[in-house]
Amino acid sequence: MTAMFDQELREQLAQARKELAAARTEEDADGVQAYEGRIAGLLRLAAQHGITLPHSADEEERRES
Repeated sequence: MTAMFDQELREQLAQARKELAAARTEEDADGVQAYEGRIAGLLRLAAQHGITLPHSADEEERRES
C-alpha cells in the first residue's frame, strides 16, 4: 500500500477518535455508537491492507512519544 493511503487511514482514525470523545462528552449515545463503528471499520480496513494501526488512542499517544 502507498504511504498516502497509510497516512489517510491514520488521519481518519485520529479524527474519528476525536469525534468519539466529543460524543461521549456530550452523552450522545448515537454518536458514540456511530464513531465506534467508524473506528472498527478503519481498523479492519487497515488490517486487510497490512497496515498496523494502534487499536486505542492510548496506544497511538505512546507511539508518538
